[in-house]
Amino acid sequence: MNWQEVCADPRLHDLPYKIELNERGQILMSPVRLYHSAFQGKIIKLLTQLLESGEAFPEFAIATEKGTKVADVVWCSDALWRQIKHQAESSVAPEICVEVLSAANTAEEMLEKRRLYFMHGAEEVWMCDQTGTMQFFAAAGEIMHSNSVPAFPKHIEL
Repeated sequence: MNWQEVCADPRLHDLPYKIELNERGQILMSPVRLYHSAFQGKIIKLLTQLLESGEAFPEFAIATEKGTKVADVVWCSDALWRQIKHQAESSVAPEICVEVLSAANTAEEMLEKRRLYFMHGAEEVWMCDQTGTMQFFAAAGEIMHSNSVPAFPKHIEL
């Protein structure tokens, strides 16, 4: 399967799962808990408050050589958004890609996602754990705070 087929399949429209594709075109599904959605909403709200331009989005499909990966939250500059807004899945990673972690996520999986996002143009990748603690990464490794959004908190309360 490819991403366009997944998006067009009426049987998959209302699934309460996060869907991604692996490099073999197989659908990967994982259910999300309420805290996951709550952190996504808080992160989007904070990005919107702290940045004067650009757009923040949830559940953003990004094409990679390892299949379609879906970042939990992204921030796109206005220029990038104009470039990709009509694509079924983004051909490049937005400037900021955020993953909200669950107990099912492995360190290896998150390392791979970070690598893929950076390979496809992300400037930063953020991780939010189940307690709301944020980690920020640039391509060279972990950074103390976001270079793009220095005022973004290191911990988010629900």
